[in-house]
Amino acid sequence: MAPLRLLLLPLLCAAAAAGGETRGAVRSCAESRQALAGRGFALASLPPSLISGEHLRICPQEYTCCASETEERLSEQSRGDLQGLVGEAAGFLLSTLGSRQRRFQDFFRELLAGAEQSLQAMFTRSYGRLYAQHARLFQGLFVELRRHLQGARPGLDEALSDFWARLLERMLPLLNPQYSFPESYLECVGHQAEGLRAFGDSPRQLRVQVTRAFIAARAFVQGLATGRDVVVQAVKLSPSGECRRAHMRLSYCPLCRGTPALKPCNGFCLNVMKGCFASAAELDPEWERFLDALTQLAERLGGPFNFELAADSIGVKISEAIMFLQEHSVQISAKVFQSCGSPRPAPARSRRSPREEAKRRFRTYLPEEKPTTAAGTNLDRLVSDVKEKLRLMRRFWVLLPHALCSDEKVAADVTNEDSCWNGQARGRYLPDVTGDGLVNQINNPEVEVDISRPDMPTRQHVLALRSATSRLVGACNGQDLDFQDADEDGGSGLGRAPPPPDRTRVGGGQAVGLGCPPQGPLCKPRSFPPSSCSSCWGAGDPHSGLASQMADFLWHHPSPNTTRKGGTSLRIQSKGGWVGALILPHA
Repeated sequence: MAPLRLLLLPLLCAAAAAGGETRGAVRSCAESRQALAGRGFALASLPPSLISGEHLRICPQEYTCCASETEERLSEQSRGDLQGLVGEAAGFLLSTLGSRQRRFQDFFRELLAGAEQSLQAMFTRSYGRLYAQHARLFQGLFVELRRHLQGARPGLDEALSDFWARLLERMLPLLNPQYSFPESYLECVGHQAEGLRAFGDSPRQLRVQVTRAFIAARAFVQGLATGRDVVVQAVKLSPSGECRRAHMRLSYCPLCRGTPALKPCNGFCLNVMKGCFASAAELDPEWERFLDALTQLAERLGGPFNFELAADSIGVKISEAIMFLQEHSVQISAKVFQSCGSPRPAPARSRRSPREEAKRRFRTYLPEEKPTTAAGTNLDRLVSDVKEKLRLMRRFWVLLPHALCSDEKVAADVTNEDSCWNGQARGRYLPDVTGDGLVNQINNPEVEVDISRPDMPTRQHVLALRSATSRLVGACNGQDLDFQDADEDGGSGLGRAPPPPDRTRVGGGQAVGLGCPPQGPLCKPRSFPPSSCSSCWGAGDPHSGLASQMADFLWHHPSPNTTRKGGTSLRIQSKGGWVGALILPHA
């Protein structure tokens, strides 16, 4: 035996030495110290080798390279890292929604500016000094169009109706220079403009094309902005305490264990991220509906609600309307005289033959003078681009944990199941990966989630998306829900005033039953503004109080076809023309 022992002694010594080196390597904190020093930790506060981990509150307590203060600081860094990871993952959404919102907004503004310049150039060539004298009328129309595109009130219907009324007031004296038209007479002409159809069908065609295109353009730009704002707020998450501890175990406990290069197992990462972002996953259904509505409206912008074609049509339709009025000036003038009374003859020195005046001031446009529409232009490319980008945004919130854990800096590859950090040591992660969404986190092994308490910020984001989706869907149908909501809300924060007891209801854009009772004097269009009544009723009439109530209600709650004018007069106008008027009591 002695010779055998002598032979085995060198081998036993070598094995013992090798074992000691292995244990020494395992117990060394050199790699962790180097990693922690790179994160701003003082080396003096870091043990050179593994120590007992009984003081730890998050990481495994068997042995560690971290003191209590180190673990606490790493936990705070872990919170910031988690927010940074989410912000980086959402970077595509934020940059894309923001850049496309600005691109579409600038594009629509440029198209509208180009349409104004085109109209100005065409009308300057056609009418010369006559256009220059009335240029402010056309400039005012484009001011209203720009305000509407930016979301300002009033609606387009009112702006366009007012433009056509003012244009008729300017055109009638030019077509009938043998007559004198005082301001009160021209105001009556403006009231009659819609019912007279003085410009043919061009106003209706322009209103339909421009209104739908502008509603769609504004809703689309606002929709992109809403999506961006929701993402900005959603990624500003405040992780729960359970989430912070779980992410600390995931990302920094390997460092405290002395193996900073060991990456978390993919399943471990998924469970942590699904627990942390369980509420964010609840955004997904509404997010999908929001993207569907944006995509559908983008298709409308490239098709029937084409903003480019609508902008180009403004000058064309106005010129066609002027030509129609010129060609039918005799009939239209007769209708005006019938409604507003015969005007007085103008002084002899200013008279000209109406036909000669028309020939001198108006002429038919040549085809090459009309602005050309531009099909297949930048708008098509913008629409195609944004539709592709919206497609890439789908299921972002529910797939966020998968996106985060697929990053090699965050977790090990899914194929590396045995040599990864499982939360306790190097080895396979055994628990099952939970499903997506809040409800499925009830059995999450890494993050305790209270599924009975909905996250209020997430609920607010859902409501914001739902509201934006409703507006987008409305715009797809040519409806301006944004302004409808504003009308319903009143815009003052005080709510709607209660209706007067006997108020006649105004519905469907028409004033029903407005006017005076049989015993009261009606305010006839021809005599507007009436000089003999302070309201439609006499001062002593029992209905005068009701008149004031109606006037006050309609002034503060106008229907889409109620026209308000400064001073003390309130005109009530329907699609068929002038219906009635109330004279507001003096302040």
